Amino acid sequence: MKKFTITIICVLFLNACIEPPQQISLREECTNSLFILVDKLIELQELNEASKNYGAIYCESCSDYHTRASEAVLPFTVAYKESGDKKYLTSAIATGDWLIEQQLDNGAWNETPSTWTGTTVDQLIMMAAAYPLIKSELSREQQTAWENSIKKASDWTVEFMNHEFASINYIATSTAALMVAYQVVPDSAYLKKADDLAMLCASKFDEDYFFTGEGNRIRGTKYGVDLGYSMDMSLWGLGLYAKLRGNQLLDEMVKESLMRYIYFIYPDGSTDGSWGVRSSKWTTYGSVTADGCQILFSLYSEDEPVYRKAAIDNLNYMMSMRNEDGLVTYGPHYSRMFDKLPCNYPTFCRAKNLSMAIIYGDQSEGEVNKLPTQNIGWMKYFKTMDLALVRTENFMTTITGYRYKDIRRGADFKYMHRPSGGSITNLWVDGYGYLQASSETEYHRWEDHYPEAKNTLTIAPRIEFTDTNAYYTNLYEFDSHMEAFEHKDYYEVIAMGELKDRNRWEGGVAYTLTHKIFDYYIDKIIRLRFHGQKPQVKIIEPFVQHSNTEFIKVDDYNIDIIGGSREFTFELLSKEYSLEIGTEEERYAQPFPALKGYPIIINVKPDEDHFIKEVHYRIRIK
Repeated sequence: MKKFTITIICVLFLNACIEPPQQISLREECTNSLFILVDKLIELQELNEASKNYGAIYCESCSDYHTRASEAVLPFTVAYKESGDKKYLTSAIATGDWLIEQQLDNGAWNETPSTWTGTTVDQLIMMAAAYPLIKSELSREQQTAWENSIKKASDWTVEFMNHEFASINYIATSTAALMVAYQVVPDSAYLKKADDLAMLCASKFDEDYFFTGEGNRIRGTKYGVDLGYSMDMSLWGLGLYAKLRGNQLLDEMVKESLMRYIYFIYPDGSTDGSWGVRSSKWTTYGSVTADGCQILFSLYSEDEPVYRKAAIDNLNYMMSMRNEDGLVTYGPHYSRMFDKLPCNYPTFCRAKNLSMAIIYGDQSEGEVNKLPTQNIGWMKYFKTMDLALVRTENFMTTITGYRYKDIRRGADFKYMHRPSGGSITNLWVDGYGYLQASSETEYHRWEDHYPEAKNTLTIAPRIEFTDTNAYYTNLYEFDSHMEAFEHKDYYEVIAMGELKDRNRWEGGVAYTLTHKIFDYYIDKIIRLRFHGQKPQVKIIEPFVQHSNTEFIKVDDYNIDIIGGSREFTFELLSKEYSLEIGTEEERYAQPFPALKGYPIIINVKPDEDHFIKEVHYRIRIK
């Protein structure tokens, strides 16, 4: 615990000695972006008073009036309070009234078009936070309807919300929702339920303060960590509960967790959610249906100015992910990959997050210091996650061997197609941006709002082969042995395992995957041991293909990657092999995150009289 506290303090001290810190208002930054997002949401809102859906917000992508979209009631309300413009008040009241009409008799809301009701707590906190701000603008009948709606949703939460019903992010959000609802309807049952759920959440921090419970349920208990959902939803729920309730234990636990999670805000403000159990929702700025990290960081930025920097950098990055229509998309290449509009989920979710940061977060102007990831020369190895982060002069990378397994559902469930096995899942270059990233090993439309993407291939770097039985890859190795070392001039991460199929069955080929990360190049050494069969193995290195990226095959051993602000060379140092490029490149396109890839392939054919093959190659900045 003390090690991470000292690290943060040292970063802040060194920054202060180098240059005077910039002064900036997180509240002002959030407010400016909030107006942009709510103005877009108003364009999607049904404002014809004669319509039965008056006040609802339409999603063209899903052809639905999502009930959750009416969580924009708080963003509209905050926009009104900040500007005095009546159009925001009209939108807030209309969408709140419509949402009340959609409420089930038991107090819950369906998450249309599905019938899942766990998101009731998301609507509850938005209604309960908005109501006191616009109560005076409502008629007596409306006040009664809003208060009754908030009470019904709160009563439902007290009765039904528990770890056997929902993932941990809903439990954490419920603690805050009930505290906010208590300010409207002061029922002591809400406090007791919030306290009970908070203690459950306290038990879900592991030994390294990662927040567990985002995966599937085994014998009544949920396991699994997801960075995106923890940072964009769970931790802010617990932090807000702790501050409203005065719960010092939870407050300190969130602080300790945040000291780890800050290292997953990359130097450009993007969020690395590449490795967690819900990485199928990773968008590079966060998780597609989660709220965002601004509320979380704003709760703690007065004490630690570095969190103000994290909130603002991530906000600026997220706002750059909007398409030409102003909707927040799923990643950098969305508009190149899809003709249709994205679902409006990320737009209203990020807006609600900003509105909460404005009313609950740090209100002062303060220092903005460098992020920990903007400092060079370090490695973090998180043992409970089997996860390494490395930052050199030019590279920032994530290498994962995260071991979570969904024993009950296996390969037919969404948590079991995340990349693992010691692969790089995120590679960022200073002055360039993303050079490599990752995605689901198999893409599926796990939720209704996921876009169609047929016959795609993962953009994750990997080792693979196919026989008559199955497809095998290190990405499905959820039991690799991983080690990390710091050397004088470089950082080394080693993973050992077996190439496995989607059901985690071995295929007779073992591997050792070694990454050596230097300031200007990364060496990869792959040692293959053929101990059951001798298939031809492919080593596939997809690179992010921006609109101006070109891949030029110089010779059998060198590929130049040009067209951006920095240029690279892929060099095959083991001359007994050769390089293949661009094969099926059209298939290397993933919705989450929305990125196009381009493959460089090394074919490894085993010898009849040898069972060991070793391949050495380098990714170098020119």
